[in-house]
Amino acid sequence: MNNQQLGILIIFIGLIFLLGGALVWTGAFSWFGRLPGDIRIEGEHVKVYIPFTSMILLSLALSLLLGLLNRFFG
Repeated sequence: MNNQQLGILIIFIGLIFLLGGALVWTGAFSWFGRLPGDIRIEGEHVKVYIPFTSMILLSLALSLLLGLLNRFFG
């Protein structure tokens, strides 16, 4: 990978972070963590939260993104 490709990759990653931050800031991801399959147990003194479905969706999205980056830059 030469310097020009590395620079484009860094800019692309920065834009992804910028877009993600803007979406989180505006509340577009308020559904994240409240999907069916996410386990939430709340007792009087204890709260347990296990986001199974949310993490599976996040894993799929990151796998797709990394696969696309590998195809274009790999």
